[in-house]
Amino acid sequence: MIHKSSLIQGLIGLVFILVSANSLAQQDPQYTHYMYNTLSVNPAYAGQRETLSIVGLHRSQWVGIGGAPMTQSIAVHSPLRNERVGVGLNIMRDALGPAQETFVDANFSYTIPLNANDLKLSFGAKAGLHILDTDWSKGIFQNPDVAFNQNLNLTSPMIGAGLYMHTRKWYLGFAVPNFLQTEHYDDFIESVATERMHFYAIGGYVFNLSETTELKPAFLVKGVSGAPLIADVSANFWFQKTIVAGMAWRWDDSVSILAGFQVTPGMFIGYGYDLTTTGLNNYNGGTHEITLRFEIKRVGRILSPRFF
Repeated sequence: MIHKSSLIQGLIGLVFILVSANSLAQQDPQYTHYMYNTLSVNPAYAGQRETLSIVGLHRSQWVGIGGAPMTQSIAVHSPLRNERVGVGLNIMRDALGPAQETFVDANFSYTIPLNANDLKLSFGAKAGLHILDTDWSKGIFQNPDVAFNQNLNLTSPMIGAGLYMHTRKWYLGFAVPNFLQTEHYDDFIESVATERMHFYAIGGYVFNLSETTELKPAFLVKGVSGAPLIADVSANFWFQKTIVAGMAWRWDDSVSILAGFQVTPGMFIGYGYDLTTTGLNNYNGGTHEITLRFEIKRVGRILSPRFF
């Protein structure tokens, strides 16, 4: 008899092989807290918090399934003394079964005021490395293919850019995290791993419902040639600039409950729980995501909590 957990682990392994060893396209990691982790999808966001901002994130996907995706990231960014210029560093690790991907990139932004009503346009650029490692000893395989006899280690450069138009009330952004399409050919397993361009569109608006309550709907759309379009829509309420509560929906994938707490003006903690809406719902305990943000007041400035 084949146990359900073994079946799902086998499916994950099969998906990984198809994606990383012989695929036409592969998706970047996804986040439920994309509204707090904007630098990971758009380099033009660097410095837009107007202070030194440090954001850490941990995501455990499909809890209960061995080898399921697990993601950690940390982003650090700040404006420079010339406040039109922002810089940032983003490091992300994504694990799936025997594979581990690491992204390291430096980000730069330049902001131009467009009018006296606080409308600004930011241009962003990024450069870094994408590292893919596989360790087949971490899995147990029946009748293993020859591909499992050799680990895969690939390193690729990344060059990306983005635009970010914003005021204190709303934002719109578009980005391509990596313009370079890299094909890695392995003579031993006679296969090709291809990295293709991803496209990100983001947006959000803050509605003042009362003196103590704000509502922020937001969206993220991600696309890559050869893979399904991913669309996220969320709505968060902010009470007393302290407590956040909301929900999110990922097209044909999951629904999420979101919560957050502004512990101090410089510290925010957020939690998200994703309930899978596909057939995998019967085999996992959902997805958990935790976000921590620390911000340090700049000399001569007041650090006030912001929704984005």
